[in-house]
Amino acid sequence: MKKGFFETLRDYKDRVLGLLSNDIGIDLGTANTLVYVKGRGIVINEPSIVAVNQKTGQVVAVGAQAKEMLGRTPAHIIAVQPVVDGVISDFEVTSEMLAYLINKAQQGHTKLLGPRVVVGVPSGITSVEVRAVRDAARDAGAREVHIIEEPMAAAIGIELPVHEPSGSMVIDIGGGTTDIGVISLGGLVNARNVRIAGDRFNTDIVGHARNEFKMLIGVKSAEEIKIAVASVAPGRDKLDVIVRGRDLVTGLPREMVVTDQDVRNAIGHSVEELVEAIKEVLETTQPEIISDVMQRGIYLAGGGALIRGLPEFLTSAIGVPVVVAIDPLTAVVRGTSVVLDDMDTYREALLRSDDELVPTE
Repeated sequence: MKKGFFETLRDYKDRVLGLLSNDIGIDLGTANTLVYVKGRGIVINEPSIVAVNQKTGQVVAVGAQAKEMLGRTPAHIIAVQPVVDGVISDFEVTSEMLAYLINKAQQGHTKLLGPRVVVGVPSGITSVEVRAVRDAARDAGAREVHIIEEPMAAAIGIELPVHEPSGSMVIDIGGGTTDIGVISLGGLVNARNVRIAGDRFNTDIVGHARNEFKMLIGVKSAEEIKIAVASVAPGRDKLDVIVRGRDLVTGLPREMVVTDQDVRNAIGHSVEELVEAIKEVLETTQPEIISDVMQRGIYLAGGGALIRGLPEFLTSAIGVPVVVAIDPLTAVVRGTSVVLDDMDTYREALLRSDDELVPTE
């Protein structure tokens, strides 16, 4: 099909601006933020944590360096997560974090204009929350900001046929939220965002250690336990890890061994809640699309997809094949990279764009 005047003009504008600025894709996650730069690939994968000096109001550290400070800072320095449950909870700190990440991504490759940015956000967030993300990216130096929902970005990153008249389903299990999305004809047909994800599992492990073993451990230790031994079904080999914390009875330091069975007991209720949320999405999706999903299967993305035995457990629970996407941790940011490469094709998938050139009839 021959392009119209406005499409041709926009293509020309994009090519010219592409020479003067960087194109950056950001997966703004509760646990980790990934940054893609066009032509260079994924250049940053750092925790979404910022350490702030409360006396001066200055940012002390961002990312991996700030995560090392968790639970180890003096009273006047706090390590905070500016993105909670996938939503900006502290606008100023989020702007500081984005500015740090965008500047770091462009080190040695700075161009005349600010970058064009595509940001992945959870599905179902409000227009106010979308505006907060856009404004934070603007304040961080972005020239042009586009917002895309994470299930759609993940589906694009996994290379599912999102523009075809057939259904695809993606479950993105992140740090703060799990996004369940059904996609067809370039849009989300059905979606749900639930706060059952990595952080919830960490809290479950902390609570289980306190209630069952009378031992107090930190969230960071719980995350290490989850990564080391978490599973939703018994495997061939028994897994265990040594954990250290404080005995709640004596108040003294204590060390103990935590097994994969302990973690299954801890997170089992949350996993069942996640299964119910997936079933609710399937129950409210058109039967024609359900037929497509049954043929194609459901794809898992995000860090939670790496929990041992989860795809097999979900397959058994809902009766639809569930598979882990290739490199699930980077699915969303890979999707933003595809959108940046072909903005016109994926323009309708964007939640909001502040592009100044809008085609008219």
